[in-house]
Amino acid sequence: MQVPFLDLNKQNQLIRRELDAAYKRVMDSGWFVNGNELKAFEQEFATYSNAEFCIGVGNGLDALKLLLIAYKIGSNHEVIVPSNTFIATWLAVSQSGAKPIPVEPDIATHNINPSLIESAITNRTRAIMPVHLYGQPAEMDSINDIAEKYGLIVIEDAAQAQGALYKGQPTGSLGQAAGTSFYPGKNLGAYGDGGAILTNNATVAETVRQLRNYGSKVKYQNDLAGFNSRLDEIQAALLRVKLRVLKQWNERRKEVADRYSEALSDLNEIVLPQLQKGCASAWHLYVIRTKQRDALKAYLASLGIDTVVHYPTPPHLLGCYRDQYTESLPITEQLANEVLSLPISPVLSDKEIEYVASSVRKFLEHR
Repeated sequence: MQVPFLDLNKQNQLIRRELDAAYKRVMDSGWFVNGNELKAFEQEFATYSNAEFCIGVGNGLDALKLLLIAYKIGSNHEVIVPSNTFIATWLAVSQSGAKPIPVEPDIATHNINPSLIESAITNRTRAIMPVHLYGQPAEMDSINDIAEKYGLIVIEDAAQAQGALYKGQPTGSLGQAAGTSFYPGKNLGAYGDGGAILTNNATVAETVRQLRNYGSKVKYQNDLAGFNSRLDEIQAALLRVKLRVLKQWNERRKEVADRYSEALSDLNEIVLPQLQKGCASAWHLYVIRTKQRDALKAYLASLGIDTVVHYPTPPHLLGCYRDQYTESLPITEQLANEVLSLPISPVLSDKEIEYVASSVRKFLEHR
């Protein structure tokens, strides 16, 4: 049996008629940038996320970068970031002119460990950027308490967590602002690149609107040195369709995760995802840990099961950063050597779930 990691085509077929209608609506309108589809999506996604403002931008990296610039965070400043994350979190800080300051994760949740944040704060620190990794919210109460104590901004990297809840509150509404990504593989994925900013701060929202559009409020009048980073009308229209099924599709992702956990819970050779109390993961990824990761990955591939490592090399060891960060980050490096993401999506069948789980069991029981 072949089990792809993520079958976007199969997913799209469930809503193909609605997607085609949205595409036709945009094409018939003749308006492709900064139009009514974008305005409608921004309002709908803001409501979904319990935020006052949503501003669509070109991608998730731009969302974080533009937020940092809007908060005037740049040269000679520092931003606390997780050491265990996709590189975009760090790049956003670097591209704003500030320096990423890595903090190790909680080994249980893989999210930034709040108990280690205070020791990383200096007089140059201006913000904390927690990531809701794999779809599970970071420990936001502790992070917000630290930020308040030191007068810092909290910017959520919510790229993997559309639909996740922290104590009943949606991610994207847990700090001063948030950036998210609509990369095709995300729970709320576009058909190309896309991203958005969420905030309740009207001034920040207006600044980001200008920054995404060449720094302009009025055409040919550029008050800020801005960028070209706009979520286009076609992507906005298609995202409106997918937003309507996001809750349903996330519920199916949870069913898949629950089935995996039930089937694999008695195996001592792997560590299953561990959720914080009071949190509802969006289950963007289902990530296990095992010291036999590479052998398991190869074995599953031989059976037609596609898996992915999120992420094989931590940011501090990548070429663009390794000369700047010489300290060891042992927990992050351990995770990079042990994590493996199993297939998870709203269209994964019960038969495929059983095949993946039984294959993992077979490998581990015979080692």
